[in-house]
Amino acid sequence: MGVQATVKVFDPETRSRSVFPDDGTEIPFGMEAFDAGPLLVLRSGQRVNIAVGGSTGRR
Repeated sequence: MGVQATVKVFDPETRSRSVFPDDGTEIPFGMEAFDAGPLLVLRSGQRVNIAVGGSTGRR
């Protein structure tokens, strides 16, 4: 399932990253999830579409 989210943090040097879906929860994500997508960089505040699923219910 895809949802829209806003990038909270993305630091290309430390690779720390997280997004806020429209429901307001914070979802940190690993570099594997980022590397699987088409984007090369993210900016704080940028709107993105994310896939939600997997064993934890989030991806």
